[in-house]
Amino acid sequence: MRTQLSDTNPLVEEKLINILRESSVSKKLSLAFSLSSLTKQLSYRALVRKNPDASEQEIDLLFVKLNYGEAISNKLKHYYSKLYNAEK
Repeated sequence: MRTQLSDTNPLVEEKLINILRESSVSKKLSLAFSLSSLTKQLSYRALVRKNPDASEQEIDLLFVKLNYGEAISNKLKHYYSKLYNAEK
């Protein structure tokens, strides 16, 4: 088997691949959802660190724009605007 990971011992890599192959579908989905959630959290934290003076709302908008596109970001901005105006 050709190795995929340059920083992992080939025997360990083979063991990890076998564990994944033998896992149930629900276990694989759980792992995928967990990794996806972690990726989103790390991305959001990176934006907070890179933009220390930005408000939570500004970070939310930037996160959505970078991950889901400008169209959805604009819809969120419109929602925030309506929400803010309703609170006044």
